[in-house]
Amino acid sequence: MKSVLIPALAIGALVSTVLLVMEQLTDYSIVVMAWEMPGISAAYLFWGAVRSSVFLGVAITWAVNAIVYGAPAFVVLTVVKLAIRGSPK
Repeated sequence: MKSVLIPALAIGALVSTVLLVMEQLTDYSIVVMAWEMPGISAAYLFWGAVRSSVFLGVAITWAVNAIVYGAPAFVVLTVVKLAIRGSPK
């Protein structure tokens, strides 16, 4: 389980990082913001809890998006691992 979870979270973190960078490169266009929605929603939800800190808001956005985008990678990696394990040698 751990051998699949860590790469999946790393993939999710990479996707989240790319989306955060693309947001700034595209001058905060609406199309990119749609992909950032899970993390942005969580940051707005916890905005008061982190005392309106921009750094913590971005950290929350990045972490939530890493988990959200890592979930499909986890499923794919698990299926591939099971397929490899079940294939005849």
